[in-house]
Amino acid sequence: MLSISRETDYACRVILHLAMMPADVRITAQEIAKKRIIPPALIRRVITRLGKANLIKTMRGNRGGLMLARPAAQISLLDVVEAMEGTFALNACLLSEYKCPLMKECTVHLAWEQIQQTVTAELARTTFDRLARANN
Repeated sequence: MLSISRETDYACRVILHLAMMPADVRITAQEIAKKRIIPPALIRRVITRLGKANLIKTMRGNRGGLMLARPAAQISLLDVVEAMEGTFALNACLLSEYKCPLMKECTVHLAWEQIQQTVTAELARTTFDRLARANN
């Protein structure tokens, strides 16, 4: 089965939750975990990776919490997938460092390339402002 990881799904839930909130409001990771059914043991790991990817900001203290690092219109599903999974590739032959002696004449490789371009473009086009509006 070709699928994203559970943590990537959780990361999408976090970003969607933040996208649905007013831009100046902060919320704790525990509140998001409870509302979006994310195991408390995993929320910190997800938050850390989203922070390292500059998709969210974390603030400590009384007025602390989480917020998006940039507007939801500037955060795509591709951003979240790449933050959590690394470079998006349907097959190893699509990675630049992969060398297959059959690549030049392989029609399956060409099909993977076309499919990858389509999927990548759709992931990049799907922004969290659109997803938030559709969820309201």
